Amino acid sequence: MGHVDEIASGHRFGFGSNWLKFSKSIDNSVIEKAVDHLSAQLGESDLTGKNFIDVGSGSGVFSLAAYLLGATVYSFDYDSESVLATQQLKDKIKLDSDRSWVVEEGSVLDDEYINGLGEFDIVYSWGVLHHTGSMWNAINNAASLVRDNGKLFISIYNDQGMMSKYWLSVKKLYNYNIFLKIAVIIFHVPYLYGVRYLVRLFRRVSMERGMSLWYDMIDWLGGLPFEVAKPEQMFEFLHNQGFQMLKFTTVGNRTGCNEIILKKIK
Repeated sequence: MGHVDEIASGHRFGFGSNWLKFSKSIDNSVIEKAVDHLSAQLGESDLTGKNFIDVGSGSGVFSLAAYLLGATVYSFDYDSESVLATQQLKDKIKLDSDRSWVVEEGSVLDDEYINGLGEFDIVYSWGVLHHTGSMWNAINNAASLVRDNGKLFISIYNDQGMMSKYWLSVKKLYNYNIFLKIAVIIFHVPYLYGVRYLVRLFRRVSMERGMSLWYDMIDWLGGLPFEVAKPEQMFEFLHNQGFQMLKFTTVGNRTGCNEIILKKIK
């Protein structure tokens, strides 16, 4: 099935539609947070002379962050509405004459497309590869884009065993029809929204990364396809492909993404 058919049949959540709605609220504070997060996690505040690829660009805010840090940027997404959101964000800024930012539609599961992209200093894919329907193939293809001594920065949903299976069933219900979608929202959002609001209030930190609280909740409830992995599975899989771990941020036993940054050493 094509992308539109997958959404219509309930096999895929409309990520791009959600990103387009969120993109209307992107302001300087959102962009500054994205720049700070990307710089801090990569351990680099200047990406001048480096090329950066955003695999599954979503709203495009982290592609923009890489561009503002000095990188040449290449963004692609499987969802045409995500491509539109990224392009609209790009159109709002003035590009440097000596650096490009390419935005296009493409799939990380399309081997021919991936093989034609070349290699990059930084390959970035946050919260994307577990939504492809073939997560390990997607991770493998993303990793193949990293040049020697380059960095791979990805995040994958944490495997919580039975809880992960529960959330998979919730996502299937959400995408089945409009009535179940409303029921899922009514049942779950008060809890999910409330917990995150209290954390933001008392810890004075944001639990969202690049998305507002409301749209982050909708993304979580509807996000199909949905796959998970244990931290050790991620590390072993990528270590066997010649990567050395630089930084690992895990959510422990909680819901969310384990974040890993690696360097290609072979």
